[in-house]
Amino acid sequence: MGATAVIPLTLLPGRADVPRIGRDRLELLTTLIEAPGFDPLFRDTLIYVPAQHPVFAWQCAVEGCERIRRVGHNLCGTHYLQWEQAEQTGQTKRTFMNTATPLPAARGVDYGRCRICPDRPAGNPTTRLCHQHHNRWQRGAAAHLDRNHLDQWALAQHALPGYGPCKARCPFLACTSVGLCFQHQARYQTDKRPGGARSEHIHGRIQDGRQLPVTYDDEPAFHTWCAATEPVSQPGLINLHGLPPLVRAEIQWGLHTHAHQSTQHSHWPLNSVRNLVKHCWRGAYTSLMDFHDESYKNLTRKQMDSEVRKALREIVHGLRCVYYSPSDTKDAGFLETDHFGRRFKNAQSNFDLTAVPQRWLRDLLWDHLAEWLRSPQCPRTRGPFDQMRRAAVELGVFLQADAPNAGHDPTELRREHAERFVADQRHRARHGLPSLGMVLVDGRSPTVTDLSCQFVFNGARKLLYSAITAGHAERLAIDTGFLTAIPFGGTGLKQRSRNPFSDDVARALTDETNLHRLEELDLNDRGLRDIWETIVATGRRCSEVIELRLDCIGRYRGLAMLWHDQTKVGNYNEGIRIPDPIYHRLDARRTKTLQLYEKRYGHTPAATERPGLALFPSRIRNPNGHQAISYGHFNHRFKTWITNLDLGGAYVAHQARHTLATNLLRAGATLTHIRRYLGQLSERMAEHYVKITHSDLEDILNTVWVAGPGAPTPGKLLSGDTTPMDRETALALALDLSRRSTPADGGFCTYQPVVDGGSCPWKLDCENCDNFVLSGADLLYWRRKAEQWRTIAENAPDDATADYLHTVFEPTAKAIKGLEQALAALDLLDEALTLDLRRPQDYFHRTWSTAFRARDLAALSPDNIAGQP
Repeated sequence: MGATAVIPLTLLPGRADVPRIGRDRLELLTTLIEAPGFDPLFRDTLIYVPAQHPVFAWQCAVEGCERIRRVGHNLCGTHYLQWEQAEQTGQTKRTFMNTATPLPAARGVDYGRCRICPDRPAGNPTTRLCHQHHNRWQRGAAAHLDRNHLDQWALAQHALPGYGPCKARCPFLACTSVGLCFQHQARYQTDKRPGGARSEHIHGRIQDGRQLPVTYDDEPAFHTWCAATEPVSQPGLINLHGLPPLVRAEIQWGLHTHAHQSTQHSHWPLNSVRNLVKHCWRGAYTSLMDFHDESYKNLTRKQMDSEVRKALREIVHGLRCVYYSPSDTKDAGFLETDHFGRRFKNAQSNFDLTAVPQRWLRDLLWDHLAEWLRSPQCPRTRGPFDQMRRAAVELGVFLQADAPNAGHDPTELRREHAERFVADQRHRARHGLPSLGMVLVDGRSPTVTDLSCQFVFNGARKLLYSAITAGHAERLAIDTGFLTAIPFGGTGLKQRSRNPFSDDVARALTDETNLHRLEELDLNDRGLRDIWETIVATGRRCSEVIELRLDCIGRYRGLAMLWHDQTKVGNYNEGIRIPDPIYHRLDARRTKTLQLYEKRYGHTPAATERPGLALFPSRIRNPNGHQAISYGHFNHRFKTWITNLDLGGAYVAHQARHTLATNLLRAGATLTHIRRYLGQLSERMAEHYVKITHSDLEDILNTVWVAGPGAPTPGKLLSGDTTPMDRETALALALDLSRRSTPADGGFCTYQPVVDGGSCPWKLDCENCDNFVLSGADLLYWRRKAEQWRTIAENAPDDATADYLHTVFEPTAKAIKGLEQALAALDLLDEALTLDLRRPQDYFHRTWSTAFRARDLAALSPDNIAGQP
C-alpha cells in the first residue's frame, strides 16, 4: 500500500452527483484502510503517535523527558535553552543529552482514568485520581495517612459515578457536572463562560459524588459554544473526532503513505498535522480534494502555514492516483507519472495538460507522453515533457485564435493553418514578441526565441506525426497536409561553447582573499567553498560534487581518491585521484557534517546510516541527512560572489571544467584520457570542452613528431624547421594523433587494428615493429633497460657472447640515443629524466605527446641531426 497504489474503482471526472462521488471515494479509502497492509496505528479516530516514532516523533530526545520537542529540533524548549548554554562551553550534544535531567509533562496531557472511578478522568499525574478522590487523599480523612500507602487506601474507596462524555464534540470524559473535559473546561473559562453554565454546590451531593444540577444564564449560547469550539489537543495525539468521514479517511491514508514512503520524505511536524485537522474542522470541508492551488494560495501564514500546505499538497497529490485511473486523468486533462511507475527528480507526479485548449490535441499529447513513460527509453528528466507540452500549447492557442471553430474540430484544419502557425512563431522570434500560450510563474509571458521555435517545431512535428503512425489521424479524420506541414526545427542552434577561464580570472577565482569572501556568503556553513575548490581541482560537474556522499574520500596505498556518481552518463561510484589539499579539505568537511549530524540528532550515525548521508547536507526538508543542498542554492551564491568580484564577465562554475580539459591537453593528455577523466560519452564531447590557445599551438609547431597512420604523410618526421605547418593543420594533427595510438610495452602502438581493440598479428613483438612509437615519457624506462642489458653483456662468460648481446641491443641503443637528442632539441630532456610515473598527473605531461618512431630514431646519427631534432 503506498502513494502510487492504483485500484480500478475510480470515478469519472465531471459527474454532477457530488454526494455519490463522496460515498464512492469513502468506500474506496475504507477498503484501503481495512487492508492488512495498512498501519493499524492510523486506523483510529484518536491516533496516539508513539513518542519516538521514526517519522512523526514528537517527544524530547532526552531520555525520560515527557515534554514536546521544538519545531525543527529534537529537544523541548527548556532543554534547548540549556543546550545552547552548554554548547558555548564546548560540550557536545551527545554528552549533554546523556547528562540532562528529564522533565515531566508540562500541560495538556491525558492522565487516563481515575484508578478508583472508571468513569471519571484522572486529574493528577502522581496519584492518578479524579479531583474528588484526590482532594480526599490530600485534605480529607486520609490526610494523616502515610503517603506511601496510597494503593492500600485506594482499594478501600468506592467508585463514584461519572459525568458522561464531554459536550463539546469531544471523545474524552467530562470532569464536572457542567459536562466538559479538563481542557474544554479551561478553554470555557478563557472564553469568559458563554451562556454562564455553572453547577450548584450541594454539600451532600458533593460528599457522595453525585452529579450536581447545572444552571445557565443562556443555555443555547452554551450549546452553541460547545458546537463551535475546537477539538482538544494533547501531546502525541491526532484527534480526528468531529471531522467528516471522508476527510478523516483521507488524513488517515495520507499519514500512512507518508510514514511508509521508501524514498526521501519531507518532515511533517505533528503540530502541523493537527493544524491541518483544525483547518478542515473550521472550514467544514467534506474532502481534501476541495483544496486546490486557488483555494489556499492566498491564505495568510496565520491561516495556513507552509508546513500545513506541504502536508496537504502531498496528501492531495497522492489521492489523485487513488481517485483517478489513467483513463480518468486523460479525461480530466492531466497525467500522473506514478501511474506508470515513474517519478522525475524534484518533481511531482501530477503533470497538467489543461493549458492545451482543444480536447483532441490534448488527447494526442497525453497518448504521446504516456507512450514515453511506458518506453524503456523514457527521458531521464522532465525537460522533454515540458518542451512537448509547450509545443502543444503554442499550437493549440494559435489554432484557437486563427482556425475555424477555434480549432476544436480537427476535420476543418488544413495545411495553411499549420503554415500560418510556423510563420507566426518565426515572426515572434524575429521581433522578440511574447508567447501566445505560455505563462511564467510570475504571470509574464516568455519571449519567443530561435531556440524556443526549434523546440516548438520539433515537438509539434513529432506529436502530429505520431498521430499518423498511431492511427489517430485516420480516426479523427485530420487532413494529412496539416499534420505534415510543420518543418523540422533543426538539431541545435549554433551557439558558442563556454571558454575556459583566462589566467587573470582563474587567479582571481582561486585567490585566498576572494575564496574567503565566498565563505562569508555561506551563512550556514554548508561547504560552498569546498564545493568550488573541488570543482576547480577535479573538473567534475557541479551536481556531481554537490551530491557527494559522506564517505566519498579515502586513501588507497597512500593515494587520495574521490568516489562520485556521474549520473548524467550512467557511471556510478567512479574513483579519481585528487590532490592532497582537496582531500584534506573534504575530510574537514566530513568532520563538520558529522558534527552537524550529532548536533541535530544527539548521536553519531550508525554504520548503516553513513552510506546515505550527504557530504553537503541541506538545512531544510532533510529529516535524515540524505538530501544535499540544491544546485540552485549553490549557483545563486556563486553568481553573487562573481558579481561582487567585478571580474568583467558573467562567469559560471561549469567553465572550470572547460579550463581543466584545456590544461590537460596543454600538458599532453590525449582526448581519450580527457574523455575518461571527465566522464564523457564521446571524444567529440571532449573536443567541445578542449580549447587550443595560441601558446598551445606554438608548442605543437615546435614539437617534433614522427607522422603516424593518421598524418597526411605517414612515416615522415615532422619538424618545426623542416616541415612548416599552419594553425589548422597543427590543430587537426593534435586532435587526430590522440585518437590513433594505444599504450604498449615501453611506448605506443599506432597500428590501427590494434588501437581499435584487435589482436596484434606480430604477437606483441613491439621492438621490431614499424608501428612502434617512443615518447619522452618512455626515456627512463629504456635507459633502465639499457643498463640491464649492458650489465648482462659485461657478465657474459666470454667475449663472443658479449659481442652478440651488444649487437642485438644496438638498434634499441640507437633509438634511445636519437630520442635523447630529439628531446634535448626541444628542451624536454631534463623534464623527461625527472618524470615520475608513479604520479598520475605526470601522465598528462607534454613529454607524453612527444613521440617518435623507433626505427627512425635508430636511423639518426650525430651527423644528420646536429642542430635539429
